Amino acid sequence: MFGLFKKKEQKKEVTFNYSSIAVDMHSHVLPGIDDGAQNPQESVELIKKMMALGIKKVIATPHIMADYYKNNAETIGNALKLLKEELKKENIDIPVEAAAEHYFDETFEERINNQTLMTIGGNYVLFELSFISKPPNLKEMIQKMLDLKYRPILAHPERYSYMDIKQLRSLREMGCLLQINTISLLGYYGREAKKTAESLIDSDLVDFISSDMHHLRHAEALENALATSYVEKLVNHGYPLKNIMLK
Repeated sequence: MFGLFKKKEQKKEVTFNYSSIAVDMHSHVLPGIDDGAQNPQESVELIKKMMALGIKKVIATPHIMADYYKNNAETIGNALKLLKEELKKENIDIPVEAAAEHYFDETFEERINNQTLMTIGGNYVLFELSFISKPPNLKEMIQKMLDLKYRPILAHPERYSYMDIKQLRSLREMGCLLQINTISLLGYYGREAKKTAESLIDSDLVDFISSDMHHLRHAEALENALATSYVEKLVNHGYPLKNIMLK
C-alpha cells in the first residue's frame, strides 16, 4: 500500500557520450555474415545509433569461427563494400573499417602460423575464447602472436567465468591487451560479468572498451550504460583507454 506513495525514481541525467573514445573497435555491423546485422539496412541503423552516442569511427569485427562463421578476407571485404555503398546512398559520412573477431578454435594456431589473421590498425588481433573452459595452450598462442609482432587483444574477458583477475592480470603482463564490453557494466551479461568488468577497471587493466554491437538491443544498452558510474569513469575522467589510438 505504502508503495503507492513512493516517489518515482529519477533517471540520471547524462551530459556526456562516447566521443572521448571516438572509435568503436569491436562490433558486428557488417551485413549478413555472422550473428550481427542481417542486411545493409540493419547495419546502417546500428551505425546511426553509434554515431548518435558520439562514436566517430567504426571498426567492424565479424566472427571467424571454423564451425559456424567461415569468414575470410574476401567475405569480410565484400560485406564492408556493401555497407559502405549503403552508407553513401544514405549520405552518412563515417569511417568504417573491418577486421575480425577470431575464435580460439582448432584453426586459430594455423592462422597465426600462416600470418593470415585479420588485424586492426595494422597489427592488433582481436580474439575470443570459449565461454565454457580455458584453452590449455592460451599463453603459448599469445606468446606466438607476440613473437610475430602481433598485438593480441582478448575480447570481453569479463565474460569468461573461469578466469579471475589474477589470471587476467597475468595475461596482460605478458602483453595481451584487454577489451571489455561497455554494456557489461550495465549488467547486460549478468552480475558476475559486471563485477569482473568493474574489478578490471579498478585494477587499471582495461585497454579498450567497445559495444560488441549485434542488434538494436545492444544499441539501447550502450546508451543506458552511460548512466553508470564506471562508464562515466572510463569516458569522462581520463582513464587511459587506447581506443583513440585507432582513429
